[in-house]
This record gives sequence, structure tokens and C-alpha cells, in this order.
Amino acid sequence: MSTTHTPKIEAGTLFPALEARTLDGTTRDLGVPTGGHDWTMVVVYRGRHCPLCTRYLGELEQFRPRRAELGIDLVAVSGDSKEQLAEHTERLNVSFPLFYGLSIEQMKSLGAYISHPRSEKETDHPFAEPALFVVNGDRRVQVVDLSNNPFVRPQLDKLVSGLAWIRNPANDYPIRGTYAYA
Repeated sequence: MSTTHTPKIEAGTLFPALEARTLDGTTRDLGVPTGGHDWTMVVVYRGRHCPLCTRYLGELEQFRPRRAELGIDLVAVSGDSKEQLAEHTERLNVSFPLFYGLSIEQMKSLGAYISHPRSEKETDHPFAEPALFVVNGDRRVQVVDLSNNPFVRPQLDKLVSGLAWIRNPANDYPIRGTYAYA
């Protein structure tokens, strides 16, 4: 077991430049919104081997209309290979882009927890545990959620209603969790 620590992304900091590729070869900086949105939700998932990730990605699709109303783009990324993502998409029915090839260095830059596979049956590479980032229009991390296992993730109905609250200008809601320890 390693005793090194991966620095975690702090709320309010700039989201790192993070390029990944889709199956069709499109490369994109994941923190930059597209499609007329001004915020981005970046979901890091474990990979095709994880049934909980597959279910969570499907649940994310259910919130597409509300998320779009709020001006929030959505992307999902894993450390899977192109071939693994191609196989996984056969089991998924999502309209948001899926990216592959997240490197160990990129996982570390996000502060994601990283695990080794339990066996070759699980997968053939270290992978990021679930993480979710909401990046605002200033490219700052508005919301961050990191987990060290697949069983703990934000409840999407509460997340989306919370984002609606945050995005409402009448609430003047700042980025939370920015108090620095001395």
C-alpha cells in the first residue's frame, strides 16, 4: 500500500485542463462547456467493469432535461481503453459524451482516489474511483464530490435541486468549503 497522498481539488480553485477522447476521435477539454451551456458537470466513473457506474450513468441521463434548463453540460470519463468504452456503450443508453483513456496523472490531478483491480477479471488497469465536479462559468470548481468506493455518490435528485438553488441569482449562493486552514 502506498503512503503517498494525492492532493484533492479544493472548492473554488480552477479546474485543471483535462483532455480526453470519445470513441469517434473527438478530443475535448472536459472542463469547458459546449452546446450553449455555461457550466459543466464532469463525472469520473470507474469503468465498464462496474455495474454501479453503469447504473449511475443511466440515472444521470434521466436528469438531462433539468440539467440542460440549468445550463449545465455533462461529460463522463474513465480510465478505460477505447475498446472497453466501445463494449460498455453497448450496454448504455445515454446522450451525453463518454470519454476514455483518463491517465493516472490526470486522475491524480483531479485528486481522485485510485484503485488497483482485484483481479484480471475486473479490469486490466488501475482506475479512478467515482468523482463528480461541477465547474462554473469562471472554470472554478463549484461542487466537488470524491469517493473511495463505488457505493457512495451524490443523490442525483438532491444534486440537481441543489444546483438549481445555486444557479438562481436571487440566492446569491457562493462556492462553499473555501475556508483555508492555517
